[in-house]
Amino acid sequence: MTDTTTSTTAEKFNKRIVSLDQFRGYTVAGMFLVNYMGFFVVCPIVLKHHNTYCSYADTIMPHFLFAVGFAYRLTFGRRVQTDGAVSAYARVVRRLLGLVLVSLIMYRVDPIANTWEELQSLGIWGAIADPLKRNWFQTLMHIAVTSLWITPVIRARASVRVGFMIFSAVAHVILSYYFYFTWVNTSPNGIDGGPLGFLTWTIPAIIGTLACDWVVEAEGLPRVKPILFWSFTLMLLGWAISCGTRFYDVPISEQLATEKLATHPVIPDERQWEAKQGEPLSAYLAEPPFVKPPEQDQRQWNYWMMSQRAGTLSYLVFSAGLSLFVYLLFHLACDRGNLQIPLFRTLGTNALIAYILQELVGEAVKPFTTKDAANWYAWGSFVLFFWVTWLIVRHLEKNKIHLRL
Repeated sequence: MTDTTTSTTAEKFNKRIVSLDQFRGYTVAGMFLVNYMGFFVVCPIVLKHHNTYCSYADTIMPHFLFAVGFAYRLTFGRRVQTDGAVSAYARVVRRLLGLVLVSLIMYRVDPIANTWEELQSLGIWGAIADPLKRNWFQTLMHIAVTSLWITPVIRARASVRVGFMIFSAVAHVILSYYFYFTWVNTSPNGIDGGPLGFLTWTIPAIIGTLACDWVVEAEGLPRVKPILFWSFTLMLLGWAISCGTRFYDVPISEQLATEKLATHPVIPDERQWEAKQGEPLSAYLAEPPFVKPPEQDQRQWNYWMMSQRAGTLSYLVFSAGLSLFVYLLFHLACDRGNLQIPLFRTLGTNALIAYILQELVGEAVKPFTTKDAANWYAWGSFVLFFWVTWLIVRHLEKNKIHLRL
């Protein structure tokens, strides 16, 4: 089931889309900021990752998946036109498996055993269980696995892709109901949704493919109002889904004995439903994104809160809408307004090497700082870190060296 218009994608857009490079570059710069500054006590709370609501830091990774979906839809269509479908599919699978390998190398694992006997006693699953849950499934791995997951529908018409997105989201809810939400939130805690996070990371990726259609099929000048409508619709829907978290408010009389994780984190039990009966409308409304909810003794952790750790549905639906809105701003400024920020161009056209370098440069700079460093010192070290990373990426750009898998 392929879209008949997909075959013309390469013909309509053979040049780079400036807005996509700029959007990706902005996302890389935002990643530098939150990954580096999150180490310090003086870091503003909005720049830190949270497990119970969406902060600015939590918007960065969905931007990456949105950009991945956009670029995947665009470049794969071109590849099919030039190499044929079989060759294109084989090539993309090899490249994504290569990214999986890079992820396994980059995301290091602490020694899992001190002796050979101890290692033997662990067995294969015992050795890989914790790294599989926490270490390996970070940004690059999620990009690779999510891209592999959506590959069967990457050329399909929009309705098929949206249906696949909904199927993936429903599968995540069902698995979270049976075991997954509790599992990913117990020690060792998962990261970025854990190994099944690709099911909901599919949401911003598929929305990215739809944004690609809107730009390409309109020959670079899509109608703004429909994109604006869907971006706000998704953000509002994500917030509406998060309102389910209010069923997990803890009565004052029970707050001292409350466990962090709800016993029934996906479907509230009968007592929780009854507790909401007769409450005013405000008792059903969750805090808006970027606003911190009550602490765990006042509201138990549950599936409906916005959580990057658990890759919850509300978080990814809202973030997908936000990514679409932010991309629209770049489209208006860059594709229509001819604005191009050199910094974002440099980072956006060599995002993979920028991602790898920020880890290395950060490890070189941070030993000369402390978590409780003074405000001026923390921000000064960030400027140094950012400048050194940019300097290397800019040098590679000037020499036309790009790292792509």
